[in-house]
Amino acid sequence: MTSGSIVVPDDFPPVLTGTPAETELRSLDSSVRIFTERGADDEAELIRRVGDAECVLNIRAHAHFSERVINACSSLRMISIWGSGMDHVDLAACARRGIAVANTPGVNAHAVAEHTMALMLAVMRRIPQLDARVRAGEWPRGLSAQLEGKTLGIVGLGAVGSRVAELARAFGMTLLAATARADGGRAAAHGARHVSLDDLLRESDVITLHLRSNAETNGILGRAQLALLKPTAYIVNTARGALIDRGALLDTLQHERIAGAALDVFDEEPLPAGDALRSLSNVVLTPHNAGVTQEVIAEGLRRAVENVRHFLSTLG
Repeated sequence: MTSGSIVVPDDFPPVLTGTPAETELRSLDSSVRIFTERGADDEAELIRRVGDAECVLNIRAHAHFSERVINACSSLRMISIWGSGMDHVDLAACARRGIAVANTPGVNAHAVAEHTMALMLAVMRRIPQLDARVRAGEWPRGLSAQLEGKTLGIVGLGAVGSRVAELARAFGMTLLAATARADGGRAAAHGARHVSLDDLLRESDVITLHLRSNAETNGILGRAQLALLKPTAYIVNTARGALIDRGALLDTLQHERIAGAALDVFDEEPLPAGDALRSLSNVVLTPHNAGVTQEVIAEGLRRAVENVRHFLSTLG
């Protein structure tokens, strides 16, 4: 390869730098350029960083590979994504240019599923609020909700949703599933009953989202859908913020039309300092880190570098 043919434009905050994966990447191209400063969320800066590179190893979803970026980077031939989400890459523009796009599907599925269960427990058991009050010198009493015996509605039965089903069964939950595509027996295979989305929303005590963000799924939970929920229901979202109509969710939570929500993903990230969600006591918030564990990072980076290696091998 020519000098500087591989670039990592968005290692901020750094996860690749200083790892065995970086060493492996540099074995493919000694002049790899890795940017560890913030700025890849700016389109013009992203174009500058990619420059004339042939391969990009994409770390962060805040680096949007729009059609303008794709067209401006005329030497680009391959994008290797660390993670499974591809909604920040214009795949149609890549296809028109003949740019290969690879990701690391399922690498964080078990970690995200664990975090999903942790958020369920946190919001239903009021763990953050109780912790804060005990630290403040109080000894609060009161009732909380348990998972056993509750009905869990899983929206999406991919790698994460399927693992959530497995974990939830161990807690003694009854499972419902709604899927974007035809079920094909997947729900039954995971111990769930396949239902329509509306029926799932009406019947579930907890709703957890595990869909990709795209034109068909964005806003899948709008005002009309949220109105179907029980007043005792909880929503958990570790997928993408765009799946839920933000205004409708905020109104629902502010007026306590449901019991609460636990969110790891948001329309705007990082969540702005003055965001209304921060002030709600019936919400548990985490900073889009459901899939960020030491094990996931190491394996995901290894696979993202391996995707680059495989692409280069096809060039002869």
